[in-house]
Order: sequence, then C-alpha cells, then structure tokens
Amino acid sequence: MIATYRRALIVGAGEGLSASLARRFAREGLRVGFASRNVGKLEGLAAETGAAVHSCDAADPAEVEALFARMEPALGGPPDVVVYNASGRLRGPIADLDPDAVRQSVMVSAFGGFLVAQAAARRMLPGRHGAILLTGASASVKGHAESSAFAMGKFALRGLSQSLARELQPKGIHVAHFVIDGGIRSVSRPEPAEAPDSLLDPDAIASAYWDVLRQDRSAWTSEIALRPWVERF
Repeated sequence: MIATYRRALIVGAGEGLSASLARRFAREGLRVGFASRNVGKLEGLAAETGAAVHSCDAADPAEVEALFARMEPALGGPPDVVVYNASGRLRGPIADLDPDAVRQSVMVSAFGGFLVAQAAARRMLPGRHGAILLTGASASVKGHAESSAFAMGKFALRGLSQSLARELQPKGIHVAHFVIDGGIRSVSRPEPAEAPDSLLDPDAIASAYWDVLRQDRSAWTSEIALRPWVERF
C-alpha cells in the first residue's frame, strides 16, 4: 500500500534543497508550508509555490508549537509530511570553539529535530498516517576534523531518526533519514567548471525524497545515502 499525502511542512527552508522540495511537493499536488528564522528570503518561493510561511526558531519549544498551530489552518489541516532541514553549522579547532556557539549549533541540528518530530508525531499518531523526513549530512556518519559541533548534532539527529523509525513505523508513520554526502549546488554555490558533477543537484535530491514517500509500506526504507557519483566515501 502506498500512502497518499496532502500537506507538507518544511522546517529550515531556504534556497537549494528546501526550495527544490517545495517545488516538487507543490507539483505533486501537496499544499506546502515553510518555516524559517528569516521568512523574508522566502517571499519569491512562497509566491511561486503558493506556500504558507511562518517564522520559527526550531530550537524553541513554544515557537515550534506555535508553528504547527499556525500551519494547520493555513494548510487546511495538520501536515502529513514534515521535513526537518535545519542545521547549526559551526566549524573550528576544538580548543577555540565558543561553548555557547556549540550549544546553539547542537540545539538547532538535534534538539530542533526532536521538537519538530514530536509535534508532527502527536498529530500523525491518531490517524496512523504521515511521514517525517530528517535531513542529515556526511557528518551524520563520520566526524570530520574541526567539525565537532556539527558532527555531534548530526549524529544525534541520525540516532533520533533510528529510534523514531522503530517506534513510529509500526504505527503507520514513515520515518526516514537522508545522508546528504556532499555539497549541494545552489545559486550561491555553483558547480565548478573544472569539476562537473561534483555537487548534488537539489532537484535530484528532492526526487529521492519523493521516491521514498511513494514507497509501498511493505518495503519502507528508514535511511538513504545520496552522493555525487564522483564523491569518495
């Protein structure tokens, strides 16, 4: 059995992957909602996709609850697809990192994912229907040098996804984690002419998310890794 989805909420929206997801979901007939700290950057995309937009700090429990309360009437009901695409990127030598900045990075990458997944699950469980998709990175599976804060957050998000998949999939809620193993092409990050195919195409990633949503529940996946064919791993 393949589930039918009607309303999608993307948390951590911006250019690149989030924009491609929004366009793909809208093209497939879903109503779309965006959440971001900076909603001003989403005006063009919202107009293009007909999306509802709401400002939200994903690491703040009250703001996450307010987001879902706002999105339900805006989308015509609770979202049955929720994508967590926010992350706190912080790099630097361990001896030089500001503990407060590290705390904020981990809060956004991991705790925000928990809050959003919790709010989504509470609304999906009564109907035993929905999908929670969590965006990971290379740092989800390997901690690079001078990337300790980002690795902590992404490892935690992956652990959250594994736990939720085991808890929620038997209750009809598809949980999947996406390891985005490589850089994503965008307007601000074009592909180098001397290195073709070295960056992931965000539209291709969005197609993979949609393919996961279209899986028959007899063969759900809980994790998928996506990387350019030239990427070493």
